[in-house]
Amino acid sequence: MADLPPSSLRLLLDEGAIAANWRTLSGLSGGAVAGAAVKANAYGLGVEFAVPALREAGCADFYVAHWGEAAKVAPLVKPTELSVLHGPLTDEHVAFAIATGVRPVINSLPQAKRWLDGGGGICDLMIDTGINRLGVAMADIAEPVLQELQIETLMSHLSSADEDSAANAAQLGLFRQASAKFSPRRRSLANSAGIALGADYAFDITRPGLSLYGGVPRPELAEAIQQVAFPQAAIMQLRKLAAGDRVGYNGEYTARRDMLAGIVSLGYADGFLRSWGARGALSSNGRMLPLLGKVSMDMVVVDLGAAPDLKEGDWLDVPYHLPDAARTSGLSQYELLTTLGKRYDRQSKPA
Repeated sequence: MADLPPSSLRLLLDEGAIAANWRTLSGLSGGAVAGAAVKANAYGLGVEFAVPALREAGCADFYVAHWGEAAKVAPLVKPTELSVLHGPLTDEHVAFAIATGVRPVINSLPQAKRWLDGGGGICDLMIDTGINRLGVAMADIAEPVLQELQIETLMSHLSSADEDSAANAAQLGLFRQASAKFSPRRRSLANSAGIALGADYAFDITRPGLSLYGGVPRPELAEAIQQVAFPQAAIMQLRKLAAGDRVGYNGEYTARRDMLAGIVSLGYADGFLRSWGARGALSSNGRMLPLLGKVSMDMVVVDLGAAPDLKEGDWLDVPYHLPDAARTSGLSQYELLTTLGKRYDRQSKPA
């Protein structure tokens, strides 16, 4: 089979920025050290890019959600460095964990029993302190089966760390209560936003995710976190529009004058959703090129009035500083990352 030609979409990834973000977050973790949430394919950027960069920076604790994700990350780390947040849902999960050395995060009394009955050893334990997702309920923390566990990391998860909410202090108090019932080697509560809440929330290990990849969940982190992902899309065709011409599905945009437009290889199948709408724009060397009409599955149309020198095949930047992009698109910073599609050619950003 012939070699594939280059893609008309690329995602430039800054390994230096992700390493710097981890070092920053670890430094802000007080006496704790930062781990790294690399679930959802490193928040959409690619574990093959993110995990080596994080390990080289000094990270030695990685967290995924699904067991299928563990199978992809395990070859990139030491088995003892990887935890699976969803825990052992089946006996097969127990067998996989024992065979590979990957740690399950126990989330319930049935999971604890399944792990022990299967001959499991060291594990992590999640306590639900108020987010009401996965985790052992506070009412169950005295159950004898939990005392039989060999706990590496006792953890919980903050529900509202990105806000100045009373829930944060309430969860901190409950986590301290739970900690008194166990003798784990380490304790962990703070996510990216939780790190910004201060040393009281850091304990022994923090678990940043979003901010590793350029996200800013709290204003305290705004100057400290570097952008990691830089999407680019190629112009496929130039089109001269006459005044009155309508653009795209439902003719949502009507040209008010004669103008030059570019048809660009980028659409909602690539995570560039219709919510970008009339407020969105691509750019070229700092020149903003507003979107015209609706975002299609595989393409958008932009106004090239500010950049009439551009030609077919030229690359345009998708402005992806995550806090700004979230305000423009109405999407959360998490969604902006995790919806990035598979059609991007992911490659290292040139220095």
